[in-house]
Amino acid sequence: MKVKSVEARWIQIPIEQARQHTSDFGTLRTFDSAILRIETDDGLVGWGEGKNAAGSSGDYATLVRLLNEDFGPRIIGRDPADIAFIWEDLYNGVRAHKAAMAGHAMPEMARRGLTVAAISAIDIALWDILGKSEGKPVWKLLGGRKADRMQAYASGGWAGADKIGEQLQSYIDTAGFRAVKMRVGAMDAAPHVSAQRVRAARKAIGPDIELAVDAHGTYTVAEAKRFSHLVADCDLAWFEEPIIADDKAGIAELRAAVPIPVATGESEATRYAFRDLAVLRAADIFQPDPAFCGGITEAMRIGTIASAFNLRLAPHLWAGAPCFFAGLHVCAASPASFTVEFSLGANPMIHDIIDETVEARDGMIAFPEKPGLGFTIREAILQKYARPL
Repeated sequence: MKVKSVEARWIQIPIEQARQHTSDFGTLRTFDSAILRIETDDGLVGWGEGKNAAGSSGDYATLVRLLNEDFGPRIIGRDPADIAFIWEDLYNGVRAHKAAMAGHAMPEMARRGLTVAAISAIDIALWDILGKSEGKPVWKLLGGRKADRMQAYASGGWAGADKIGEQLQSYIDTAGFRAVKMRVGAMDAAPHVSAQRVRAARKAIGPDIELAVDAHGTYTVAEAKRFSHLVADCDLAWFEEPIIADDKAGIAELRAAVPIPVATGESEATRYAFRDLAVLRAADIFQPDPAFCGGITEAMRIGTIASAFNLRLAPHLWAGAPCFFAGLHVCAASPASFTVEFSLGANPMIHDIIDETVEARDGMIAFPEKPGLGFTIREAILQKYARPL
């Protein structure tokens, strides 16, 4: 079996106005992603996804061209089962052979960011192909699953203090979620405004529902400390991306100073960044995004680091179906995983492009049982919403 074709497209699906929300990213009017199709010479098709932005806030033309014009041609004719070696070859670039023989990574300029996003898309698609060729779900190829389903948390929470309780309660009522997450940070005028919203949320949902907050990396260390002090009695499950990911020393300083568990990682790429977070004692929960961190292969490695440092894993899964399902398989197979992110904002990139119904029941998400990633793409929908470059 060999890779016959690689095709990426910028998919942009509009969100109806009544379901749009506004955060520090702006108003999400569309959901965009780079969706990748890899076909083998015996007709198997694998689907992947690469990301470089949130929702409708980014341009995917460069990432799509990188996949179609650079990385795609490099893997034509390769055995799609050589997933780990293809990952390393793409990561090490012109020094790939030397790195393989030496047994360690070697430098390749500008390989973080879009390069790793492209590797992520390819990696996810290759795992999909391998699972389909073996007739097994990907989690079985990763070593098996620890349960047939896992607790999910409802990810949303943009409303003001007067409506946030009602908004979060609607998530709980919809699918029995026992954990919810709301947004704070730059979307509010100041830390005390975010704190007022968090206090209103806790009062509305009561003490028995887990409540997490996500600042999207928009606080300074001082602001994050101030916010943490203001909500110290709200029993928060975690404080996600409190400050910019570039400042790992600052995240470590914050974690040492506040009683709230710190979660981070959706803006990080590769195991090397997460190694640094672990060594610096900068986080309690790792949140790699499979469509940005390096795919399923790298997310599993990151999970191993989390397990080795007695940390937990909760992948960032505000994404399309290939990334979301990739995260489900990682959660199924990783000893460090404990919860699944389920977006409660409008997300047609999950729900509209596949035949399967993605839903939470009793606050839980079931792991896929079908071969590969476990979904069937509606190619006609992709064709309809493919944006010309």
